[in-house]
Amino acid sequence: MGGLILLATLIVVAPLILIFFYLLKEGIGAMNLNFFTRVPAPEGETGGGLLNAIAGSVEMLLMASVIGVLVGVAGGIFLSEYPRHPLMPTIRMLSDVLAGIPAIVMGLVAYGLIVLKFGFSGFAGALALGFLMIPIVVRTSEEVLKLVPLSVREAGLALGLPKWLVTLRIVLPAAAGGIITGVMLALARVAGEAAPLLFTAFGNPGVNLDPRGPMSALPLEIYRGATSAYDENQRLAKAGALLLITLIFVTSLLARRFSRRR
Repeated sequence: MGGLILLATLIVVAPLILIFFYLLKEGIGAMNLNFFTRVPAPEGETGGGLLNAIAGSVEMLLMASVIGVLVGVAGGIFLSEYPRHPLMPTIRMLSDVLAGIPAIVMGLVAYGLIVLKFGFSGFAGALALGFLMIPIVVRTSEEVLKLVPLSVREAGLALGLPKWLVTLRIVLPAAAGGIITGVMLALARVAGEAAPLLFTAFGNPGVNLDPRGPMSALPLEIYRGATSAYDENQRLAKAGALLLITLIFVTSLLARRFSRRR
C-alpha cells in the first residue's frame, strides 16, 4: 500500500515537475538583465524585457491586498466572533458563493463597475484580483480566529474591556500569524490570473505606475507572448511564466514556514 500511495503521489506531482523543468529549459536563457530592466521590444525584434509587466503586477497585487485584507479579515472576524448574528448565514453564503465564481466573471464585474465608466485601468484590475482574494482571506481568518482559546477572550472581558476592543487588541494579535499566512496564500492564488485582467487592466507596452490608466501584468504578457507567431515573444513568455511560478512557489513556501513558526 505504501508503494501504491507513493506511485499515486508521483503521478499527481509529475505534471507540475514537467511544466517547471520545461519552463526552466526554455525560459532561463531569456532571464538576463534586459528581462528585468526593459519593456517588450516591437513584434519580431529581439532584446526586450518584461519590466512593465513586473512593475504592473507588483502594483496591482499591492492594491488588491488592501481590498482583500480589509474586507476579508473583517468578514472573518464577523463569522468567528458573532456566530449568532442574524446576518451570519447570509454572509457565510455570500462568502461560499464568491469562492466558487470563476475569475473571468470577476473581471466582467469589475469591467461593468469601473471600465465602462472610467476606461481600462490598473485599479480595475486590482479590484478584480481583490474580489478573488476576499473569500480566501475570509475563510482563513475565520478558521484561525476560532483557534484562539475562549479563555483568552474571557480574560479580556473580565478586565472590563468591550468585546470589540478584546477582538482588536487581544484576539487579532494572537491570530496574526495565521492571517498573514492566509493573505500570502491568497496573493499566490491570484498572482497568475490573466482572464480578469484582460477585461480590466488591458495591458500597456510601457511602464505605467498610474493606476488610473492601463497597466500590464505578467499573466497578460505571458498570454500575449504565448499566442504570438514570433519566437522571441514566445521565449519571453516562457521566461515570464518561469518567474511567475517561482514567485508563487516562494510565496507559498514562506507562508507555510511562517505558519509553522507561529
